[in-house]
Amino acid sequence: MQRRTIVPLIVACALFMQNLDATAIATALPAIALSLNETPLRLHLAITVFMLSLAAFLPVSGWVADRFGARHIFRLAIIIFVTASVFCGMCETFGTMLFWRAVQGAGGALMVPVGRLILVRSVPKSELIAAMVLMGMPAMIGPILGPIVGGFLTTVASWHWIFWINVPIGVLGLVLATIYIEDVREKDVKRFDWLGFFLSSFGLTGTLFGVDAVISHNSVDPLVISILVAGIASSIAYIFHAKRVENPILDLAMLRFPTFRASVTGGSVFRLGVGAVPFLLPLLMQEGFGYTPFESGLVTFFSAAGSLGMRTIARSVLRRFGFRSVLMWNSLIASGFIVLCATINPNMPQALMMAIIFFGGVFRSLEFTALNTIAFAEIDSPLMSQATSFSQMAQRLSLTMGVAISAFILHQASDGAAHIPLSAFGWAFAIVGGVSALSVFTFVSLAEDAGAEIAGRHPIRSQRFNR
Repeated sequence: MQRRTIVPLIVACALFMQNLDATAIATALPAIALSLNETPLRLHLAITVFMLSLAAFLPVSGWVADRFGARHIFRLAIIIFVTASVFCGMCETFGTMLFWRAVQGAGGALMVPVGRLILVRSVPKSELIAAMVLMGMPAMIGPILGPIVGGFLTTVASWHWIFWINVPIGVLGLVLATIYIEDVREKDVKRFDWLGFFLSSFGLTGTLFGVDAVISHNSVDPLVISILVAGIASSIAYIFHAKRVENPILDLAMLRFPTFRASVTGGSVFRLGVGAVPFLLPLLMQEGFGYTPFESGLVTFFSAAGSLGMRTIARSVLRRFGFRSVLMWNSLIASGFIVLCATINPNMPQALMMAIIFFGGVFRSLEFTALNTIAFAEIDSPLMSQATSFSQMAQRLSLTMGVAISAFILHQASDGAAHIPLSAFGWAFAIVGGVSALSVFTFVSLAEDAGAEIAGRHPIRSQRFNR
C-alpha cells in the first residue's frame, strides 16, 4: 500500500476510537447519570471535562512529537487513552468518572493531533484533500456506530462496556503504528516554552471551567469565580508572553495566515453550535420522547451516516466551487438544519425526522472537511506541528463551549422542572443553530482563490507569511 493510503488509515484508527467513545457516551449519559445518582444535565461534565483536558494538553502535542518522534508519541497516546478507558468503565462515583475522563482527554490531546501531524507531513499538499477524506471515512464510522453500539451495550449489558470496547481498537492501532508509521520528527527542535504552556493551559481550562460552572449551574461560588478570574488573567498574560518569546507554545502570529485564521476563528464560531448537536439529540430522544438508549442510537446515527456519505464527494465539491464559496454558503445550510431540529417532535413523521438529521450530518461534514483542510493551505512543514496543535485546540474549545451553552439553555428553559420539556430542546437547537450561522461573516473575507492549490483549482496567489 502507498504511504498516502496506509498512513491515513492508521491515523483513522485513533480517530475511530475517539469518535466512537464520544458518541457512545452521549447516548449513554442518562443511564450513566442514573447509575451514579446524578442528573443527565450534570453529566454533561463527563463530556466537557474530557474537552478541557484536551485543551490543556493540546499545546504540548506538537513539540513533544518534534522532540521525541511522532510515532513514539502517537503510540504512547493510544496507551494512555485505552488505559483510561478501562478505568472509566470501572468507575462507581461521579468524581472518579471525571478524573479518568480527564486522563482520557490527555491521551486524546496527543493522539489525534499527532496523528494528523504524521499525515500532513507524510503526504504532498496536492494529495492532502484525498488523504484527509480517506482518513475521515473510517473515522466517521465511529460516530455512525457510536450511537448504535453505545445504545445497544447500555440497553443489553451496561454502560461500562462503551469504554471497554476501546481496548481491541487501541491494540490494533498500536500494532499498525509500530509496523507502518515512520518516525517523523523535526531535526531542529526549539526550546520548550514551559511558562507559556502553564499560562495557556491554566488560562484556557480555568476560563472554560469557570464559564461552564457559572452558566450551567448559575453558580456564584467564590471558588468558581476565583478560578474564572485567574483563568482570564492567565490568558491575558499569555498574549503578552507570546509576543516576547522567540518560540511560544501557541504562536498567535500564525493567525496572520488568512486561510489559517479563517479556519480557526470561523471554524470556532461554527462549532459552537455544532458541538451541541451530539449532546442534545440523544437527550431529546431519551428524556423527551422516552426512547431507550438503543432506540435513540438507531435514530441519531443518521447524522453520522450523512457525514460519511459527504466524505466521498467532498473533494469534488471543493474543486468545483472553491473553499470560499463552500465555507460561506454551506455554513448557512448546515446551521439551518440545526435550527430545523427544533421542529422535531413525537408527532413528526419518522421519515422527515430522519431526513433532517441525515442532511444535517451531510452539510456539517462538508464544512468540517473544508475547515480542517484549508487550515494548512499556507503552512509550510516547519510550522505544521504548531498549526496542528493550534487548530485542534481551537476546535475542542469551541465544541466544549457548545455543550456548555446548550446545557445552560436547557437548564434555563426547564425552569426547575424534574424532566426537561420538549420546548427547552426547541430553544436550544434554535439558538445554537443561529450562533453557528454567524461564522459566515468570517468566511466572506477570504480571497476567491483561497486554498486553490489543495483544492486542485489553480496555484494560490495570496501572500505567504513566515514568522
